[in-house]
Amino acid sequence: MPAYTCPLVALAVAHCGLELRLCDLAPGSIDFDAGELARVCDRDVLAIVPTHLAGRIADIDTALAIARRVGAFVIEDAAQALGARRDGRPVGFEGDAGFFSLAVGKGLTTYEGGLLVARDPELRREFARTSREIVPRRIGWELKRSLQLLGYHAFYRPSLLGLAYGAPLRRALRRGDPVAAVGDDFSLPIPLHTLGRWRQSVGARAFARLPEFLDACAAQAQRRRAQLARIAGIDVVDDPSGAQGVWPFLLLRLPDEATRDAILRKLWGAGLGVSRLFIHALPDYGYLQDVVGEQDAPNARVFAATTLTISNSPWLLDEEFEAIRAALESVLARRVP
Repeated sequence: MPAYTCPLVALAVAHCGLELRLCDLAPGSIDFDAGELARVCDRDVLAIVPTHLAGRIADIDTALAIARRVGAFVIEDAAQALGARRDGRPVGFEGDAGFFSLAVGKGLTTYEGGLLVARDPELRREFARTSREIVPRRIGWELKRSLQLLGYHAFYRPSLLGLAYGAPLRRALRRGDPVAAVGDDFSLPIPLHTLGRWRQSVGARAFARLPEFLDACAAQAQRRRAQLARIAGIDVVDDPSGAQGVWPFLLLRLPDEATRDAILRKLWGAGLGVSRLFIHALPDYGYLQDVVGEQDAPNARVFAATTLTISNSPWLLDEEFEAIRAALESVLARRVP
C-alpha cells in the first residue's frame, strides 16, 4: 500500500490477518515510487493496492507490471473516485479488483458500505460466495445505519452542516486534535454486516443522478483550479493525460508545512470547506503502530505536511471561494523568496 492513504485501509488489511508492507510515494505525487515498489515486492506479496486518491487517477500500469512479475493481484483503491475514468474506461477495472466507498461524505452514500468490482466472472463469483460465507445479516446494525442515513439526509444542507459537522470539528481543533478533526481516528474491529435492501435502493436511485452531478462538479473544479493556478506557490494536484477524475475537493500542495499551516490558521474551522485530507503518513499514527510498525516514508511525510483540501461542493458559493483564494494569496505573498 502507499504510505499515505486512509488509515482505515491499513486496518482492513489487519482485519484480514495479513501483514502490511508500505511503499513510499514518488516525490510530490499520489503514486507509488516505482523503484521502491519494485524493490519491496517479492513472492510473499499477495496484492498491490494503488490508490486513486482525492478523485485523482493513479498509475495502475506500473503496479500491474510489477504484480505480474511476482504473481500478485492488483486491487485498485478507488474509494474516493467513483465515476472516474482513464482513456474512457472506468477506474477500478484495470486491476484484478477495485473498490469504491459509499460512506459518509462521499458524493453517493448509503451512510456506510461500498462496491467491490472485478472484470473476471470467476473472481466475481468468488467474491459473492465469500460474502455469503463471512458477512452476516445483522438487523440491529442495519437499523442503526438506516437511522443514521435518515439523520444524514436531514442534516445535509447548508443551514445545518455547521451544527452537525462544523461544531465537532472546531472542538477537536481547540483541543489540538487534528486526527479527530478530519475523522482519522478509526479502530478495530471493523463491523461486518450485509447492506440492507432499503439502503441498497437509496444508493441505486442516487446512482442514476451521479453522472450529471459529477459533470457539474468537474466544470466547477476546473474553473476554480484555473484561478488557483495563477497564485505562485500553489500546485493543484491534477490527473495524468487521458484521465478524467472526479472532484470531491481540490487537493493543493503548498511550498512547505509552515505556509500550509499559516493558511489553515486562517481558514480551517471557518466554515468554508478548507481542511486536510489524512493528517499523517501511515507510520505516524500512534494507534497504527501494531499494524504498520516503523517504516521510512519521507515523501509520504512531506505530502502529508504540505497539502490541504478545498471543498468542491456546489454549496460553496463564488464569493466564499473568492475569500479562500484571497487568503491563500495573502499568505503566499508574505513568503520570503
